[in-house]
Amino acid sequence: MPIPPPLVRLLREHLKEFGTAKDGRLFSSERGNVIAASSYSRAWKQARELALVPHQVSSVLAFRPYDLRHAGVSQWLNSGVPAPEVAARTGHSVDVLLKIYAKCIDGQEQEMNDRILKGLGEGV
Repeated sequence: MPIPPPLVRLLREHLKEFGTAKDGRLFSSERGNVIAASSYSRAWKQARELALVPHQVSSVLAFRPYDLRHAGVSQWLNSGVPAPEVAARTGHSVDVLLKIYAKCIDGQEQEMNDRILKGLGEGV
């Protein structure tokens, strides 16, 4: 899957410093084993408490790491990344992607109106 250059740099730095686990995973325990789910949960809970204000910590906001996927996909769509590209990067079909995320696309009305006018030869 293609990823932006800043993420490539972060992954390369991580690999240079830590290498991979015996089974090829990017992250492993200090002893090189698979990280236990409880360790991920504990780290996620601590990260939420550091990153969020108290009323957000007690909400469902980013309750699980998976919730960031929804936020990321919504952000890509709102940034104007075409739906077929987002679908390819997330493993969705375009139909499923739009069924789930169309309601999250917001704030592009003026840009879309400008594009329509430009397409009609009205220029912007």
